[in-house]
Amino acid sequence: MMKRKVWLWYAFAGGTAIGASLLGLLASSVTVPAETVMAILAKHVLRWTWMSEIPVSQELIIWNIRAPRVVLGLLIGASLSLAGAAFQGLLRNPLADPYIIGVSSGASLGAVLVLFFQFTLWGLGSFSLPVMAILGGFVALVLVFGMTHLSSRNFAVETIILSGVIMTSFMSAIVSLIIALSQREDMSQILYWLMGNVGMRGWSYAQLLLPFSIIGALLLLMHVRELNALALGEASAEHLGVSVRRKKVMILLGASLLTGASVAVSGAIGFVGLVIPHLVRLVTGPDHRHVLPLSMLIGGAYLVLADLLARTIIAPRELPIGVITALIGAPVFAFLLIRQQAGRRGRG
Repeated sequence: MMKRKVWLWYAFAGGTAIGASLLGLLASSVTVPAETVMAILAKHVLRWTWMSEIPVSQELIIWNIRAPRVVLGLLIGASLSLAGAAFQGLLRNPLADPYIIGVSSGASLGAVLVLFFQFTLWGLGSFSLPVMAILGGFVALVLVFGMTHLSSRNFAVETIILSGVIMTSFMSAIVSLIIALSQREDMSQILYWLMGNVGMRGWSYAQLLLPFSIIGALLLLMHVRELNALALGEASAEHLGVSVRRKKVMILLGASLLTGASVAVSGAIGFVGLVIPHLVRLVTGPDHRHVLPLSMLIGGAYLVLADLLARTIIAPRELPIGVITALIGAPVFAFLLIRQQAGRRGRG
């Protein structure tokens, strides 16, 4: 892709993320003037106040409810899109998504155990659920690595996918069993959590997610050269000097970290990590130097807008955000799939 064209796409993606964030702060069932929203942001972010008096209720709505919701949407959308782009590149499979190796199922099981047994970890209080979900994701990742290592010493791609499918099926079966054993009220709570939501989480959840997002993103962005080499095949990557086995483990670890932490905070939100990297690859080509960062920006903006729809379309009630991403993502992905197959038949 030409250098000028690349910067245009970066400008578009960055502008979309900023525009979506502002829209997420301004639009809702309670109207707050744009000047007041800017004054509240300046007061808390820059420690600078130009309005003589800001209504307390509006400050609480913007800073304690909408702002953390927008930040969580950006972080989770960026994390899932980045993880999806990495999995698709590493596994050389356009149908791969962040949930393919079972980490999300492990995280879901950890969260569902907390919701079902209503327990809290010592000293963690309300953070027991996301912490248990993160632990569940790590346990699933370790089990997938263990199964893959026992079956294939060189971490073959097919073995990783099969191990992930086995782990996903097993963990999902346990989650289904727990749901079947739950009382009606607990069942509703579990199902609502599983469908995904970023509402009423607050700044504490954003602070919990941020370190995992930074570490996972750095791990993947540091390996764009290896992802480009692995796209040519493992033998070609080895000829180019890539330590294939070690790099695969590092990329899997980074993508799993992003996925597990996102699921722990918001529940499983589908189609973001599947569709966004596809769309980005269509306009930028397969170079991971651009696919990864652009997927982060577009994915973050997409989830903020999806959350905005989820909380306004049937206001004052809210839809689970996973419903919105599936309703938008499934037709878009079907269109891309049909277009891709039609293109192949045309070239054939």
